[in-house]
Amino acid sequence: MLAVLLAISLAPVARAEVRIKDIASFEGVRENHLIGYGLVVGLHGSGDKMTNSPFTREAVKGMLERLGVANLDGDLLKTKNTAAVMVTAKLPPFARRGAPIDVVVSSLGDATSLRGGTLLVTPLSGADGEVYAVAQGPVAVSGFMAQGNAASVVEGVPTIARIDNGAIVEREVNFELRQLDSFRISLRVPDFTTAARIEDVINMTLGGGSARALDPATVEVRVPGKGDVAETIAAIENLTVQPDTVARVVVDEKSGTIVIGANVRIGQVAISQGGLTVRVRERYNVSQPNPISIGGTAVVVPETNIDVEERDSKFTILEGDVSLQDLVDGLNAIGVGARQTISILEAIKASGALHADLEII
Repeated sequence: MLAVLLAISLAPVARAEVRIKDIASFEGVRENHLIGYGLVVGLHGSGDKMTNSPFTREAVKGMLERLGVANLDGDLLKTKNTAAVMVTAKLPPFARRGAPIDVVVSSLGDATSLRGGTLLVTPLSGADGEVYAVAQGPVAVSGFMAQGNAASVVEGVPTIARIDNGAIVEREVNFELRQLDSFRISLRVPDFTTAARIEDVINMTLGGGSARALDPATVEVRVPGKGDVAETIAAIENLTVQPDTVARVVVDEKSGTIVIGANVRIGQVAISQGGLTVRVRERYNVSQPNPISIGGTAVVVPETNIDVEERDSKFTILEGDVSLQDLVDGLNAIGVGARQTISILEAIKASGALHADLEII
């Protein structure tokens, strides 16, 4: 029986306030995804098979032709030291030209390992098709693979590699923060109460009318006077608020994990958890013929024993509007495990006594 993981937050304990920067993001301050197609060379026979990966063969042929190797018959390429890869990266917000960024290299063909390889010059494009960075350099693989004629060992994923500072930014995103007269704060978990609290704390700091909650996920802030946008954001992001959350119970049936929020309340219910256990034992006996019998043969005789055990169940009564601690104490009183707790929560939800969202993942 797996252990139950309970997120316990007692009612008498006040909730801690958090910074706005930890529960929300600011307009324009975001990453951009980049992607490119490239080649990793220098592998020790662990690259793509040209017969199975025609795109690798064509890429090698095109690269060699650009480097001056003309009239090359691609069908004659039999190298095993090259692998076609997809290169991905995240362009940080406000990254300037010449800044280095990390890249991830993933095998596209049937290469078995990228260990020891070097990524050739690979342009990285954004969603608009423009090239924003160029990657190149030796790859670092965390996994490995060793094999022989009869067995093989694989540790980690040797077909995925990383290059720290492997790309250089060549184009900047056109976004001027200082030209904004106002900006928006986007909550990661939309909630009307939290948005209203952010609005109140900003107005107390910058003056009335500076902030306005547009919806449960967005708060608009006007830059006071001719103030600097960056300074205004710096003054706001460290303000603390007390976020509000919806009462929710999250259940992961695959692992038996249960997370119960502090706002969960349960109406008055009586809980009984019991079960019927059936044990079946099989064993086989051999019946031998008598020593002087004629034509007798040994016979296998199966023998089955069945035991039925019914465990007496105890009722635990939870009074109306109980807290999380009362619920935990009540479940522990009847000695239930993770699987039984999941069944109990689903039954309480079906009865209408669970005043919370039950989310099963």
